[in-house]
Amino acid sequence: MYDPRDNRHISVSSPTPSVASTSSYRSPSSAFLPPPANAKSCMSAAAKRWKYLRRLVHFRQMDFEFAFWQMFYLLAAPRQVYRNFAYRKQTKLQFARDDPAFLVLLAGWLVVSSAFFSYELGIGVGGYLKFLLYVIFVDCIGCGLVIATALWAVSNKYLLRPSVRGVDDVEWGFAFDVHLNAFFPVLVILHFVQLFFWHAVISGSGYAAAALGNSMWVVALGYYVYITFLGYSSLKILHKTTVFLYPVVPIAIFMLFAILTKWNLTRNLMNFYHYRVAG
Repeated sequence: MYDPRDNRHISVSSPTPSVASTSSYRSPSSAFLPPPANAKSCMSAAAKRWKYLRRLVHFRQMDFEFAFWQMFYLLAAPRQVYRNFAYRKQTKLQFARDDPAFLVLLAGWLVVSSAFFSYELGIGVGGYLKFLLYVIFVDCIGCGLVIATALWAVSNKYLLRPSVRGVDDVEWGFAFDVHLNAFFPVLVILHFVQLFFWHAVISGSGYAAAALGNSMWVVALGYYVYITFLGYSSLKILHKTTVFLYPVVPIAIFMLFAILTKWNLTRNLMNFYHYRVAG
């Protein structure tokens, strides 16, 4: 006869919980069968969103250490980040994040980097608040909604493997997570790192200024394209994901043209933000 106390020898110190340890006891005949599609662990998209938003006010439940780890590796080794997404799909039946810690830290980065950017723009406290709102709701969320929705639709319509069509699909939440992952290096490079070279080089009008400023854009956009590619290529339900690398070619051609014509994108960005906020 089965005795529940027989499980007391199982270790609970593992950093990554297993699927078996979180499920109820099954008979030996079903021990090796996957959970049914209508099991309790399968939540609707609305339920997942509500659970995610509800956790935004529970800071003690957020894993900030792991979110810091993700941010570091998005800059140093982006491929490492998506291994965790695959593990989450196996254990929680979803690719998208269920912990808002990354979003909270990203918001903190937006606040800090916008402060540095506003200082360089010389727009004061009121201008800083307007600039911060613009970066959050237009640059990050607004552009993210457009890009994530477009890539989500394209992936589900054209890139799903025939064997999983009608059975599985790309989650919109995952598509937006990919955007947030790709946006973070862009934020660090364009709104923080390049400010250290602004007065010394980039604010000038020669080839050196245009070359350095536009090179920053090449690196930032290259990060965005590559991390986006890694995100969708990590989904085994998709094929032909190399299509997400195609934007690298027009970006390189455009940046070469900008350098040759001394069109400094960073200086134009600074002027644009100053006009939008203080103009």
